[in-house]
Amino acid sequence: MTLQGKTLFITGASRGIGLAIALRAARDGANVAIAAKTAEPHPKLEGTIHTAAAAIEQAGGKALPLVVDVRDEAAVEDAVARTVERFGGIDVLVNNASAISLTDTPSTEMKRYDLMQSINARGTFLCTRAALPHLERAANPHVLTLSPPLDLQAKWFAPHVAYTIAKFGMSLCTLGHAEEFRGRGVAVNSLWPLTTIDTAAVRNKIPQLADASRSPAIMADAAYAIVTRPAREVTGRFFIDEEVLRAEGVTDFSIYAPVSGAKPALDFFIPDEVAASYRRS
Repeated sequence: MTLQGKTLFITGASRGIGLAIALRAARDGANVAIAAKTAEPHPKLEGTIHTAAAAIEQAGGKALPLVVDVRDEAAVEDAVARTVERFGGIDVLVNNASAISLTDTPSTEMKRYDLMQSINARGTFLCTRAALPHLERAANPHVLTLSPPLDLQAKWFAPHVAYTIAKFGMSLCTLGHAEEFRGRGVAVNSLWPLTTIDTAAVRNKIPQLADASRSPAIMADAAYAIVTRPAREVTGRFFIDEEVLRAEGVTDFSIYAPVSGAKPALDFFIPDEVAASYRRS
């Protein structure tokens, strides 16, 4: 399968991993709805929905830039309706929008807690709910959420309880929706990076890892491999990017390597057995 003529609705697609996924789909000639907040240039963040749209068109796809705050139910429903009006449907939903604050409990203001819950868990649920009627009419419908495997060890919670709850809330949507939609033929999966990825979030929140982070292209290639599989054959899975690509026959990951040449740093939430295998490699 390819994504030629397919329509993807990607939240947070103005930069980073969301944009990388959009550009990979565009190479097939896909339609991409860019659902993100940044319409005007941001002093600290590269890219807007308009620069993303231009890049997607240049890559061979068709783009629909939409100003969307995934916390706003009316805005999400309107963006979904405009996407369907423009492209005729939705084949793939990518829940990429996310907020991060790696702070302990005393340092996490409740407005920051609420922001992460509203964007991460609630936003994923809302976008999935809004897109579902259109996904049900697609030939090979997929929901792909960028969230981690459900590994409930205390070590993942203790340093930043609020953020972990919010990210695992996205994963719980995958767990529940995969089973809820199984009979409807809508695949619901999660994808998470084995290593940190060089994005604005990493550069701003964990700058010490920026030089040891892989290119967002690895997540884009893994996402492409998942959403081009038959939906009824792959659902309820929590994928790791490198494992997806190894299953596709990829053995050389140097094209995604950090520019610094450093060994990529492990990301958060990687299960112990996967982390141990990576350290031995």
